[in-house]
Amino acid sequence: MTDTLLWRLAYDVAEAHQPDATGRCQNLLCGGRQAPCDPLRNAERAMRLARGDAATGAQAPAPRPRPAAPVRPEHPCSGREAA
Repeated sequence: MTDTLLWRLAYDVAEAHQPDATGRCQNLLCGGRQAPCDPLRNAERAMRLARGDAATGAQAPAPRPRPAAPVRPEHPCSGREAA
């Protein structure tokens, strides 16, 4: 377990969004939507992430491109010898 706090929170959300006998979410916030509802899916994903599972079913975001190195302008006195 890598993140027990996240896992416990996700477990509580998953527990609160279990489907009833008809296959609908019994949580009042979901209003009887077909299970699995979005909060249940997110909670299950968070539980996998909290355990450190790398395979979450979603692709990792692409790495951000690195900014180009700034180009320093030539100093007007470059190339001259000091007098």
